[in-house]
Amino acid sequence: MARRDEATGPVSAAGLVRYFDVSGGGIEIKPETVVILSVLFIVLIAVLAYLT
Repeated sequence: MARRDEATGPVSAAGLVRYFDVSGGGIEIKPETVVILSVLFIVLIAVLAYLT
């Protein structure tokens, strides 16, 4: 039998998308930015709740 030279994923991954190969081309945001915006949003909500 001829040997295949291409790399294959695990057999159990049949039909699943390998996300590291897919480039969506969408908006790219650094994780640090998401964390900072989340903390600022939480602080804003806490301040608004305290004022009312």
